[in-house]
Amino acid sequence: MSREAPRVHVDPAAIARLEDVALQLPQDSRVEVRLDDGTTMRGIVTMTPTVQAFYDADGVEGLNAVARIERESGGNGYLWLDRVSAVQRLPNPTPPEPSSRVHPRDPNAPAI
Repeated sequence: MSREAPRVHVDPAAIARLEDVALQLPQDSRVEVRLDDGTTMRGIVTMTPTVQAFYDADGVEGLNAVARIERESGGNGYLWLDRVSAVQRLPNPTPPEPSSRVHPRDPNAPAI
């Protein structure tokens, strides 16, 4: 990944917002993300985003983060988290099968 970003942030409030958005996008979650221009992207998060240091076009160092989402419409989409205005978690399209384990009960199996 490049060390350049279209925008970098140094303001503590902006950085806290980036961290909050990153926490809403755990790997393997199905989400719909609304961007600051009103467009949406729907799919599965394939890489948990982390806030990292980047440089902007003027050489200023600051923070931003990138999420990679496997789009339901096909292909991978990369987006800068500072463009995200809202994240909605969606149900997983393939829920886990009930466990056939009898004893001890599988703590990760869905309730029947």
